[in-house]
Amino acid sequence: MEMQPGQMAYDRAITVFSPDGRLFQVEYAREAVRRGATTAGVVYPDGVALVADRRIPNPKLAEPASLEKIHLIDEHIACATAGLVADARVLVDYARIASQINRVTYAEPISVELLVRRICDYKQQYTQFGGVRPFGTALLVGGFDETGVKLFETEPSGSLTSFRATSTGGNKGPAMELFEQKYRPNLDADGAVLLALEGLRQSLDDSANLAQVEVLTIDRAKGARRFTTEETQKYVARLPPLGGKSGRS
Repeated sequence: MEMQPGQMAYDRAITVFSPDGRLFQVEYAREAVRRGATTAGVVYPDGVALVADRRIPNPKLAEPASLEKIHLIDEHIACATAGLVADARVLVDYARIASQINRVTYAEPISVELLVRRICDYKQQYTQFGGVRPFGTALLVGGFDETGVKLFETEPSGSLTSFRATSTGGNKGPAMELFEQKYRPNLDADGAVLLALEGLRQSLDDSANLAQVEVLTIDRAKGARRFTTEETQKYVARLPPLGGKSGRS
């Protein structure tokens, strides 16, 4: 992000607005998300497919399972994270506690939208008070409840948006273009996983390398299912040949 004239006077504290109504610390947090690994989610009638690129610093020595980018929050809700890993872990822990409190208090699972609003309310607090900084992470939260299947994106500012298919993190533009072209409401679970993987492939710098991608589905009938590396690679092998990539920088 380029420094604009006069910006330094307003980006030292989260509680100070610039003259044009901007909070630079929130914009910097969004930049942290853009520098993170790419994630994607696709809704199908019975559930949600979430995929995430696991960037491994030293692939020869690191244990891939220790770099988890998709987290199960409750039996019916999961999220994929992009941005600062430690910030994401704190938000996931908060979401799990909020979900369990709802179960204990009301004897029923929390709705997807209510949980997302709780997460976003928590994020928003860190844009309003001195002595703190915004969370430098975005979550794609997907799941199902009695109102249907839902997929939300949460931003560092505390805003939320519902999507049928979306991507966040680094270089998400090509994935969004592909989803706009190919998404259909009647996709089955396999089709949703394939579309999510294809979108992720469009956004990767090394587009042919999906060796460390993480995949999880939340299904109304089958519950949560985290794919093994072998299962994921079988889906990768079924992807259509790589074509031209519009929107790449």
